Amino acid sequence: MRYYFTADAIRAAEAPLLAALPEGALMRRAAYGLATAIARELIARTGGIFGRRVCAVVGSGDNGGDALWAAAFLRRRGAAADAVLLRPDRTHPAALAAFRRAGGRVVQTISPATHLVIDGVVGISGRGPLRPEAAEIFARTEAPVVAVDIPSGIDVHTGARTGPAVRADLTVTFGGRKPVHALADCGRVELVDIGLALPDTEVREFEATDVAACWPVPGRRDDKYTQGVTGVLAGSDRYPGAAILCAGAAVATHSGMVRYAGSAAAEVVSHWPEVVAAPDPQQAGRVQAWVVGPGLGVDDAAEQALAFALGSDVPVLVDADGLTVLARRRDGLRARTAPTLLTPHAGEFERLAGAPPAQDRVAAVRALADDTGATVLLKGNVTVIAAPGGPVYLNPAGESWAATAGSGDVLSGVLGALLAAGLPAAEAAAAGAFVHTRAAALAAAEPGPAPVPISASRILAHLRTALGSILQKGPHAQNDA
Repeated sequence: MRYYFTADAIRAAEAPLLAALPEGALMRRAAYGLATAIARELIARTGGIFGRRVCAVVGSGDNGGDALWAAAFLRRRGAAADAVLLRPDRTHPAALAAFRRAGGRVVQTISPATHLVIDGVVGISGRGPLRPEAAEIFARTEAPVVAVDIPSGIDVHTGARTGPAVRADLTVTFGGRKPVHALADCGRVELVDIGLALPDTEVREFEATDVAACWPVPGRRDDKYTQGVTGVLAGSDRYPGAAILCAGAAVATHSGMVRYAGSAAAEVVSHWPEVVAAPDPQQAGRVQAWVVGPGLGVDDAAEQALAFALGSDVPVLVDADGLTVLARRRDGLRARTAPTLLTPHAGEFERLAGAPPAQDRVAAVRALADDTGATVLLKGNVTVIAAPGGPVYLNPAGESWAATAGSGDVLSGVLGALLAAGLPAAEAAAAGAFVHTRAAALAAAEPGPAPVPISASRILAHLRTALGSILQKGPHAQNDA
């Protein structure tokens, strides 16, 4: 599990080390890790360190001190080192003295001959966009940028940009990752261990081992019913493809059985003959979770389908058109005793919450989860998942390959199958979103001269490959009991 820490948590963990270590030792420890990461970046980009030029853009306080110490360490390895001091009167004195002793030069602007820029303007205590002077300095350089802790100008907790900000190629952070490292574009992120003792936090991210550990894998005594029966209420005469994608994803996720109920039954069965189809949910038979909404429409029949599912005693996932219908009447959610999972994109979120998620997406998702009593998965380049009163899971997608029509229908089928297998809603959402993202990346990496545009059908086709690569490294790999 990957955890994300607030600035206050980092500072609290640093306090006992600062008290126990000699003055300046913790900063030098962090700066040495920073310099090591910069050295690797220089070697990768230019083939070496000796004779290369780095320039630190330095603000006040410890963040600027880290940058100056790192530049001093690089100078000792043969690099030329410059520093632009934005606040000369408030520059970290010990770090500046070390920089000068190493042979570093204080300059007014970044030289065109610079191979790499170190962003040491503000750290985790900074707020707001870059000031004009700093923004102009970064705008004038084309050199790659390594940010110290966070790219300056980006909010450390929300990842929001409210004005000029540094665009980093690499961000080197210390002790623990911060929410900004998942929520914003920080380039590559490298974590330097400086010896902090940090507790688990409420903001976290599933990794492949977490997915493998919780993914339902059938044992010797399982049958199609004990593995989970997924019910799909999706599609319509106008949008049969949504039903096909959703049901197909549930099949690919290893659901024990998939039951489809709706007007697209013939199309679904023609693509997935293993699906058991019925004309309406009343005739579908017993299921262990319902997926409601993709391509369903927003008419009276859709309202009835949603009411039927929400009135059941099994987990329910509501997506797409189902969310539009739900936004008109949310009163049935609080009365449910079984889990409910809502999977809106930003527009659907606004209809449900009455306001867009805005800049603080984590707080917005938490608020909607607490308000509705449902687990909420807000789609986006970084998926944000929150259960009422529970932790928040982030799923950074990296590239936006999954941002394609029908991709959400595939995700709904995956998540519905996991709910039917008995996973808690938040864990199902985090694990399913991880596999969905991995499948989209595999689809984009299909043979060709470059990454190619993909479709939801291609994501669906890669689900089992993505899942198989994850499970091969997990606890189930040698477990057939």
